[in-house]
Amino acid sequence: MSYEMIGITVLWIFLYGYLIVASVDFGAGFYAYYAKITKKDHVMNQLISRYLSPVWEVTNVFFVFFFVGVVGFFPDTAHYYGTALLVPGSIAIILLAIRGSFYAFENYGSKKSNVYMFLYGATGLLIPASLSMALTLSEGGFIVEENGVVSLKYFKLFTNPYSWSVVFLAIVSVLFISATFLTFYAARANDRPALTLVRKYALFWSVPTIIASLTAFIALSQHNQRHYEAMLDLWWMFGLSVGFFLIAMALLYQGKHYGLAFISVMFQFFFAFFGYGAGHLPYILDPYITITEGATHQSMGFALIVAFIAGLCLLIPSLILLMRLFLFDADYVKGKR
Repeated sequence: MSYEMIGITVLWIFLYGYLIVASVDFGAGFYAYYAKITKKDHVMNQLISRYLSPVWEVTNVFFVFFFVGVVGFFPDTAHYYGTALLVPGSIAIILLAIRGSFYAFENYGSKKSNVYMFLYGATGLLIPASLSMALTLSEGGFIVEENGVVSLKYFKLFTNPYSWSVVFLAIVSVLFISATFLTFYAARANDRPALTLVRKYALFWSVPTIIASLTAFIALSQHNQRHYEAMLDLWWMFGLSVGFFLIAMALLYQGKHYGLAFISVMFQFFFAFFGYGAGHLPYILDPYITITEGATHQSMGFALIVAFIAGLCLLIPSLILLMRLFLFDADYVKGKR
């Protein structure tokens, strides 16, 4: 395996980690606001607060690793994406700042503010929608370079069916992943009212997730035929993804083994996400950047690989320790400390 392939694989693992951890966080924000406006906040918001308190500060670590790594490993991405993502990226940063301010003000007694709860819930959907634009742009056709000047075709981006199918998929996936985890978390806390509520959410959002996935797949076939055909060659990865989805749905419907159900959802998105990424190769930005021509010098690449593998080896045990101390501690989960 070439150093370019090793590098992009490590970076993709970081992005997958962000996909799962951030989805739980973003979805929890939406559910917290929805529970408040439906007068059910007394049922589930304590559960959400117990999860978010120790976790929200480390959510973006995966994304920071990926962002720094992709720019360091593939320097041309700064040239193309830096200009094209100026507006969408700035919006995402503003939304992240708003969300961060909610956490800060919540700790100082503003958590009952309807305005802050609305911003908290809205950013939970708007941030993944804005970040998904990067995947849309990578398919080509939206970023153009003329005389060395990079520009983004905004009209084409906002009128393209594939663009909106990715946004729809990002939003419903966040809600589905989050609801599945909260179902498991409520079961661990032995919180029956919250469990009943979030289990319904998980079952409800399962169908839109599959519909959104199929819609995005069909829209991709109209936008990037090469990527679509490459994904068809990896049919077994998407077959495994569907298989794990069915396992998760069976367990949720039967109301048992919620931890295994969430692990199945993680594998569902793992195979779908890596199948999508493998089909996209060798392009990072079609047709401008490939993993071979756009990669940094070999010695620099190996140094980055070592650094990021070391970071991954440090981050994963840290998350496991965090989960054992807080998320999976019996007394903490049940709100006894």
